[in-house]
Amino acid sequence: MGVMIFAEPRYAMAELEEGDISAQLNDYEELKRLCDQIKRDRNPSVIVWIGTCTTEIIKMDLEGLAPKLESEIGIPIVVARANGLDYAFTQGEDTVLAAMANRCPSQAPTTENEKNERNAIQKLLNFGKKKEDVVQEESEYVDHPPLVLFGSLPDPVVTQLTLELKKQGIKVSGWLPAKRFTELPVLEEGYYVAGVNPFLSRTATTLMRRRKCKLIGAPFPIGPDGTRAWIEKICSVFGITPKGLDEREAQIWAGLEDYVKLIRGKSVFFMGDNLLEVSLARFLVRCGMTVQEVGIPYMDKRYQAAELAFLEKACQEMGVPLPKIVEKPDNYNQVQRIYDLKPDLVITGMAHANPLEARGINTKWSVEFTFAQIHGFGNARDILELVTRPLRRNNNLKDLGWDKLVREEAKI
Repeated sequence: MGVMIFAEPRYAMAELEEGDISAQLNDYEELKRLCDQIKRDRNPSVIVWIGTCTTEIIKMDLEGLAPKLESEIGIPIVVARANGLDYAFTQGEDTVLAAMANRCPSQAPTTENEKNERNAIQKLLNFGKKKEDVVQEESEYVDHPPLVLFGSLPDPVVTQLTLELKKQGIKVSGWLPAKRFTELPVLEEGYYVAGVNPFLSRTATTLMRRRKCKLIGAPFPIGPDGTRAWIEKICSVFGITPKGLDEREAQIWAGLEDYVKLIRGKSVFFMGDNLLEVSLARFLVRCGMTVQEVGIPYMDKRYQAAELAFLEKACQEMGVPLPKIVEKPDNYNQVQRIYDLKPDLVITGMAHANPLEARGINTKWSVEFTFAQIHGFGNARDILELVTRPLRRNNNLKDLGWDKLVREEAKI
């Protein structure tokens, strides 16, 4: 969860001191002191309590304390149980969004003030437009059931994906999370929901089981191929014929050619770190790479079913073998396989990057893909910028005659 703060800087963080862990202090009084301090310093729209393995061991009743303290300080408190047993740091976001899903209103706003408070995305898109133009644009939407998208993305990407769906006549009723807690989307029974990140399986389960929403199982909007498939799937659920996607995708691929030619025919190996591996592997296969192995910390086959099928289809169409997918891989055995397979690039966690580089193996930190804007048509270039950077760096070093600084000493 600590790492995810850097990915989406909307959060402040407070940690309890050792005194509370050793049960010397009163749980409620200590939490109240912290929350009062946060209210003074930050005045947040919501406070999220992350229960770790420590709070589990000392049996802190966070769910019981939250409602009482919430009523005292006047700020909503969301309790998320991240007990330290998650497989990947991105699941911290999943835990918080699942907790927030339970706090979404279950009825559409009735008063004018409530409607104005909740329509933040629509107000942003309509900013500076005349009232007649807004009415005209509203009539362009197709009549379909409400759609809520979930996944924490920066504002520009939220706007991009909302506009891409708007081009197809699809209106996004809201995003989870919203920019402010008071703008959380309404979730009534029968609403449709679609995810934008592959690590949000717990949130998807909560939306289906607790809120009785209908999940649209689509590939994720990562890369031009994934974005197109994501839009097409949403359109198919609402009975809409998508338009202009062929030209849009072709235009994006044409703009990526200067990057694609650097990696076409090369091989890549994913060690597994952030649960984005399958989506990135599918995109790189479309770019002409061979994916030798996809390591992944945790695989929810139901939530990622459409992405897995899309990866298989991409491999067949590109004429490359289907990669071996290894869940919760043993790193020692993975390193041996890397030595044997000799991939052109290894996408790995920070712990293994330097040791592999020292042995002459090109690496890229997987955590950078979490922080980068990689969703939608317009951000595909950013993915390839990251993937090709180590290859471009080595080409530049080769031109300078610095090719054998480390490699001539390395014994593999």
